[in-house]
Amino acid sequence: MRGYVRQVPTSNSQFPRQLALGVGDWDLGVGTSPSSSKAASTARIVTVMAAMLFGGSSHLLACPVCFGAADSPLIDGAKLGVLVLVAVTLAVQVGFVSFFLYLRKRAKQVAELDLEAEWSDLQRGARSS
Repeated sequence: MRGYVRQVPTSNSQFPRQLALGVGDWDLGVGTSPSSSKAASTARIVTVMAAMLFGGSSHLLACPVCFGAADSPLIDGAKLGVLVLVAVTLAVQVGFVSFFLYLRKRAKQVAELDLEAEWSDLQRGARSS
């Protein structure tokens, strides 16, 4: 079953008169003209959605992971995938924290070197006078 949406051509390209939704061999038309009432448009959309929900096959309603057994290999793989993503996120965060701690340590070293250089300049200036 393959669904498609096609627009019925009109003379005014901004407001198509009808939107045809094809599901399988069925063509369901939904009017979208600006003059149609909002309630009728909403009722049509709800009707089309209900037809798609109840007329569709049951394998579309749940994926194998949600529909399957709790101890299936798919569940184990999903859990492992979540753990890997959490580990990658934590590794990136640890990298950022360590980089900023390195910058802080390096700034302290540069500040100490500048202070020592200034102090030695002051001592040399006091000795020469």
